[in-house]
Amino acid sequence: MRDFLPADKARRERVLAVIRERYRAHGFDEIETPVVEEYARLHAGIGGDNEKLSFSVLKRGLDAEAIRAAAEDPAALADLGLRYDLTVPLARFYATHRASLPSVFRAIQIAPVWRAERPQKGRYRQFVQCDIDIIGDATARAEAELMTASLDALDALGLEGGTIRVNDRRALDAMLDVFGFAPDERPGVLITIDKLDKIGASGVVAELRERGASAPAVDAFAAYLDRPQTDAAGFDSAGIRAALPDGIPDEIVDHLVALGETVAAARGGDVPLRFDPFLVRGMGYYTGTIFELAHASVDYSLGGGGRYDGMIGRFLGQDVPAVGFSIGFERIVDLLPDAESAGDHAVVLVHDRDVPLVDLVSLKTVLVGEGRRVRLEQRTKNLKALLERATADGYTAFATVGNATTRESLEIKPLG
Repeated sequence: MRDFLPADKARRERVLAVIRERYRAHGFDEIETPVVEEYARLHAGIGGDNEKLSFSVLKRGLDAEAIRAAAEDPAALADLGLRYDLTVPLARFYATHRASLPSVFRAIQIAPVWRAERPQKGRYRQFVQCDIDIIGDATARAEAELMTASLDALDALGLEGGTIRVNDRRALDAMLDVFGFAPDERPGVLITIDKLDKIGASGVVAELRERGASAPAVDAFAAYLDRPQTDAAGFDSAGIRAALPDGIPDEIVDHLVALGETVAAARGGDVPLRFDPFLVRGMGYYTGTIFELAHASVDYSLGGGGRYDGMIGRFLGQDVPAVGFSIGFERIVDLLPDAESAGDHAVVLVHDRDVPLVDLVSLKTVLVGEGRRVRLEQRTKNLKALLERATADGYTAFATVGNATTRESLEIKPLG
């Protein structure tokens, strides 16, 4: 968990403002949910490994004896927890407010979440997530809208050229069925397959054998990995079929093809999608299309998401189609260069000690009324250090103020 100095905070807010503006331009509406949710909801078996990283809130009023008696049962000790993502709260929100929402609801959530991570570069215990979700639309249009809005936000931030890796959890399940993996061994198999880009095909096959996975299934999977490769035909039926073994249901491929065609229409013919039959994503609530946002400047994902049609039904009592996309804000903000405001809108007024306070405040009020950001600073012996500090804080111009200075005589000069 981190503190942010003024310049860092201003930089983060500038990035958030761009993301918000682009999301709203695509028809999404922002909501807000509490930072805590019920313990049982956060530990319902749908959050994957994130459930193990959640921060729980101790029940109020427990004495030492009660705590010792309940030590073996976390649910007896805690009734609330800090949210570890924004998807579980959204599902609860929709189930609670469905009657007040449109039949197809497009939501923005930009807020902090908490996970008990081991802190390291790019991983924090408190971080901001930027989510957009569409609830109530089971068609490929929903995924296409999410992808188009997310790529648009990336472009607006100066990170043009983003691509999205796409797969479908149903295709993964069908593929494991074709190879012959038993249902009870598939979760562990998927964990290993997810390491393909890190340990390579031979490493994945070796780990599957070490796990004791079905030997014939591992042999079939190894043969599939070793098959002759052909040049990808693109994100179309031929290209997707070429990347999959025989036996994958047509409706899965058709959904992916429709997704590619819709994104192409929205992007002026450009299809920045790449089909990856080994993309897994670890969240247990994904039921269909899954995706990750990539950029050539880095070797890690900048966001991702997927379809989670079964989650809302747990709270509402009936299934509702839903799909979401989360931009990795913390990773993106670290990639962007420091942005400065253009022109002389952020001004430091450096004044002499004897300038009347009334004159200073009046002059500042006039400049603020013109749309400028204004800071008053009394002149110091080391004027250079004062101006360098102002520059670091995001100010782009300065002016000196004496006893006779008026708005007409004020000379605003650029900093730096």
